[in-house]
Amino acid sequence: MVDLKEFRNMSTEDLAKQLEDSHQELFNLRFRVSTKQLANHRELRRVKRKIARLKTLLTERELDIR
Repeated sequence: MVDLKEFRNMSTEDLAKQLEDSHQELFNLRFRVSTKQLANHRELRRVKRKIARLKTLLTERELDIR
């Protein structure tokens, strides 16, 4: 998993791409949970936290907070 420091060094476009990829990953994980194919449910929590971190960083940049 990418560290927060690595996220901070990424460009805004890269963060937006990571966010889009994470949303797709969350969708796939939810689908696998509903069909009982996912063995490790902690993956959902990991991806949700990653999405939250990315959204926070994008908002900080939007508001020019650092």
